[in-house]
Amino acid sequence: MASSSNKSITDISYIINELGEERENYFRAIAPPIMQTSNFAFEKVDGMRKAFEDEYSTFLYSRGLNPTVKILSQKLAALDGAEDCLVFNSGAAAIFAAVLANVKSGDNIVSVDKPYTWAQKMFNDILPRFNITTTYIDGRNIENFERAILPNTTLIYLESPNSWDFAIQDLAAVAALAKSEGIITICDNSYCTPLYQQPIEYGIDLVLQSATKYIGGHSDVVAGVLCGSSSMIKKIFESEYMNIGSGIQPFNAWLLIRGLRTLPARLDRITKTTQQVLSYLRSHQKVESVIFPHDENFPQFELAKQQMKGACGLLTFIIRANTVYDIEKFCENLKHILMAVSWGGHESLIIPRCSSITVDEFDSANAEHRMIRLYVGLEDPDYLINDLGQALENMNNA
Repeated sequence: MASSSNKSITDISYIINELGEERENYFRAIAPPIMQTSNFAFEKVDGMRKAFEDEYSTFLYSRGLNPTVKILSQKLAALDGAEDCLVFNSGAAAIFAAVLANVKSGDNIVSVDKPYTWAQKMFNDILPRFNITTTYIDGRNIENFERAILPNTTLIYLESPNSWDFAIQDLAAVAALAKSEGIITICDNSYCTPLYQQPIEYGIDLVLQSATKYIGGHSDVVAGVLCGSSSMIKKIFESEYMNIGSGIQPFNAWLLIRGLRTLPARLDRITKTTQQVLSYLRSHQKVESVIFPHDENFPQFELAKQQMKGACGLLTFIIRANTVYDIEKFCENLKHILMAVSWGGHESLIIPRCSSITVDEFDSANAEHRMIRLYVGLEDPDYLINDLGQALENMNNA
């Protein structure tokens, strides 16, 4: 497999439309069939014996391998520039398996601060029960990683960019440091997708993403992806993946294959629309600032341009508001942009940071409390800008 740095548009088109699809085996159908089966039959006892010995090599039971899922996993691995891939029934499941496979009692994890909620809950609530500690750092500075590594550190967990302030880590520098210390690296690549960033290209061991977002693209499936070397993926398959039983179901895998067909087109449209929405928000008097990795004012702009081919449709803006009720009114005045978690679907979404705190905790002097995370979907730019405009203009009205 060619490295992602050499991947051309033709290669991506081949991966999305042809790789893994043996149409001669299913009536030359353009869309692959959904192998909605729980298990698979054998003609010979020896065939079943070999399947029991190495379930990773054949179809035995759909908790492990399934033909529809296999088509999807081949495509996702190729897009990431990885040797192999596992597809889970959620992004949280992919995180859980990737981390659990690489720690033991007494180990330490170094993680970027403020990671995805369910990663942080694992680090804070579950792993300490097994004497596994986590050290949180500001990952924007490589020296922070160097200082945080302990003799018992076995894993570094990255999220580049994260999903609120879009803090970025220097993936090549962190990977080189980790390899010199014999430490495994994991990076959550949900923000960029493999089309806009390939962490494995920079030396990261395992890369994961929430396929619920851009890969699915239609807000109708929940899934997670984990890619890496064949040996590491096989190790996780034979333990955490099979034991937890968190593999994706065939129908959901089929939906993700469908989503992949239009991924480049969707990202291209979303990226262009986002630039117009950004321009509008930057100039609005009720917007204090905008946070977006490919904005020239972003503190890590040069690193973002170096590592990320694009920045898609997720941005944060800090609203000028004196009270929590101003922010609530702005959000509730939106007529077309929906208030919901996640991103990556066809619809634009918004979530206020103050929804995660009580009204009494709100502090207008704290810029984080005035953050609004906006996902720009596939709608027409003017449709979104007009909606944002009327909500901003009316938010302080009695």
